[in-house]
Amino acid sequence: MADQWLNVAIYTAAIVGVGFLIILISHVFGPRKNKPGKLDPYECGVQILSSTRERFSVHFYLVAILFILFDIETVFMVPYAVLYKKLGGAGLVEVGIFVAVLVYGLGYLWKRGALEWD
Repeated sequence: MADQWLNVAIYTAAIVGVGFLIILISHVFGPRKNKPGKLDPYECGVQILSSTRERFSVHFYLVAILFILFDIETVFMVPYAVLYKKLGGAGLVEVGIFVAVLVYGLGYLWKRGALEWD
């Protein structure tokens, strides 16, 4: 058992050593061309128009959270799609309840105006 861990330690040390060696060689032999705009932030080829510390509207975060919420539902729907024959009628009822809750949530968000982009 100890012999296996010795092999793992040697392998890990070799990997870390090769990584450090590659970084060292890159640092020693790499090009050093310091041009005026090299370290500036890049915004799709356009000059920076304002500060990068601007505040975002809360609506951006709301849309992101809603996307994640309704995207996760597909993760829960895939197992049902794979096993729908095995689950039978009980599985259909359970998935129906799940979809009904999602539709209710979507209707609630729609009614509250969370999907409107002002």
